[in-house]
Amino acid sequence: MKPPFGQQLDTLARRLTPAAVTLGLVLLAAMPVHVPGFAQVMPLLPLIGVYHWTLYRPDLMPARAVFLIGLFHDAIGGGPIGFYAAIFLIAHGVTLSQARFFVAKGFAVLWFGFAAVAAGAAVLAWVTAMLFYGTLPGVWAPLFQYALTAGVFPFLSRLFLRWQQGLLAQV
Repeated sequence: MKPPFGQQLDTLARRLTPAAVTLGLVLLAAMPVHVPGFAQVMPLLPLIGVYHWTLYRPDLMPARAVFLIGLFHDAIGGGPIGFYAAIFLIAHGVTLSQARFFVAKGFAVLWFGFAAVAAGAAVLAWVTAMLFYGTLPGVWAPLFQYALTAGVFPFLSRLFLRWQQGLLAQV
């Protein structure tokens, strides 16, 4: 027997939560902040969502969702379409391939794993921007963005873990 419509809707909403939260991080990162130069060093918040949900709920963060999140990030960020879609997909693949190692360890290893994935994403973004624009971009903005992203990770990760334990425990 099919569950009631309300229950089906509740299950669907819970299953969409990781992608929706990560899309929310894209919107949060795109909000205008009236601090000169901050847009270039804004933490790459969606990468945190991709990493976390890929580790803990890969069934709810499939590659197609990561791709769409990346395209959305590219579209509202004004960059080349496919730029962050590709970077997020690569980060998703690397994270997925190492998930068994990271999940079984403590938070320090989890954070180190994110720092490594974020460093790879930052280097890849820098090299891709260099090739796309045909110029040598500065290194300081990506370094600060990386540091801020790695620094924000513990806070968002803790929030996501609580969210996962509460809202997604039944899914």
